[in-house]
Amino acid sequence: MNHVPPPPLAPPLAPPRTPRRRQRLLHWFRSRSLRSRLTFLSAAAVAVAIALSALACWFIVEKQLYDQVRTDLANATLPPGPRVPLLCYPTAEQALANQPTGLTSENGSAVARDTQFVKANPTGVCLPPNATKAIVVQPGDTAGFKLKNGQSIIRDGRFTDGTPAVVRISLTHSLSGPALLMVATSTQPVEDSLQGLAILLGSVSAGGILLAAVAGRLVARSSLKPVDQLTDAVEHIARTEEVGTTIPVNGHDEIARLSTSFNSMSTALANSRERQTRLIADAGHELRTPLTSLRTNVDLLIRSNDTGRPLPAATKTKLLGNMKAQMQELTVLIGDLLQLSRPDTPKSGPAPTVVALHELAGRAVERAKLRGPGLVFETDTEPWYVHGDAAGLERAVINLLDNAVKYSPPGGTIDVRLHRGVLTVRDHGPGIPPDELQYVFDRFWRSPSSRQLPGSGLGLSIVAQSVREAGGEVTLGPAADGGPGALATVRLPGGPAPE
Repeated sequence: MNHVPPPPLAPPLAPPRTPRRRQRLLHWFRSRSLRSRLTFLSAAAVAVAIALSALACWFIVEKQLYDQVRTDLANATLPPGPRVPLLCYPTAEQALANQPTGLTSENGSAVARDTQFVKANPTGVCLPPNATKAIVVQPGDTAGFKLKNGQSIIRDGRFTDGTPAVVRISLTHSLSGPALLMVATSTQPVEDSLQGLAILLGSVSAGGILLAAVAGRLVARSSLKPVDQLTDAVEHIARTEEVGTTIPVNGHDEIARLSTSFNSMSTALANSRERQTRLIADAGHELRTPLTSLRTNVDLLIRSNDTGRPLPAATKTKLLGNMKAQMQELTVLIGDLLQLSRPDTPKSGPAPTVVALHELAGRAVERAKLRGPGLVFETDTEPWYVHGDAAGLERAVINLLDNAVKYSPPGGTIDVRLHRGVLTVRDHGPGIPPDELQYVFDRFWRSPSSRQLPGSGLGLSIVAQSVREAGGEVTLGPAADGGPGALATVRLPGGPAPE
């Protein structure tokens, strides 16, 4: 059994290059500047529009000129039958090559040179005397023998020398038997006119595209000038870190909106940096006092130990008590700073849960009673459930109660009410002067009349932040009945039943 070798493997087909070229073209286009891309796109759009307009114009003119030639040929009066003998040959080329000269018609005028006769029997092409052109006969011209009187066929053709022409074919009986009368009009002038029109349209199109590119460059430069200003401002901020820089805004278009948004962002960054700087300065100022007191007490204890002169037990106990109080104050202050360091956005804290506000208020009141043992707490709460951070809301309520305990006179009364989502805490202390109400929720702000009392000025700021994160609002003002004391009001959305 003969072994037949397998056929050779065909070479692998080369991968198509079109996607790679397209990718390289896209990469090149995207690597250009925005100004260059706008210039290119505007010039390309104008070029396409001009090219389409030029082509449409050329085709319209071409159709009009050829229609005019065909109309003139169709309406032309046919020449009379020949008055002189005609020599006929099998083909138009032979008839033209063997044409005699010097023959004229009987009326003294030569037969039209763009006219010829085609006989069917015997087959031949007959030209008039002095003819210099012959029309190329096509196989389909024999259909003219079926025409009736007055009918004609008009088609595109050419002369034997290659000149284009429009040919009219009709049936005549002027010769010995039926024959085709072929009359042709040269369309070379039309071709020349169309060629000149094409050159003219091409030149105009090229000039238009060039002007479009220049105009596109100018338009792109003018349109992107605000973007350049924005870029300069951003680079200036990145280089100098001077937030708050703004750019002029002109108009109401997309660039103006972008400029306005940038100015708002820059102003917000400047305000944020200012608040951060003020927070650091205020925190440093508040931390300095307890740290200085702690350092003084520690130095006193170390000095008494180094000198061998121990402090009296009562004095030492007082110093240790003061140090403990200062440590507690530092702990509270640091906790408040951590609470306020979170961004003022709902997503920055823990996930909201269903919180029983009435239970939370009850626990806060019990803790407040420990801090104000001589005060009277009158509580009236209804069930109310909200969505928020339970720890943050509880701390907010505790801070309101601590504030009321701090400013209440000995044996005073603190009213706590919760009705349909409105929590009120009212004390009977000195109240808040009207000119200081606008500052009560600012960080580290403390009334000049209460600077001798303990506190960091962060409690009400934490209240405002926690209530705002829960979707509510808080206000602090004088008592509604006109009596002494201050009234804090917290409004939180929710319902009397958990959802």
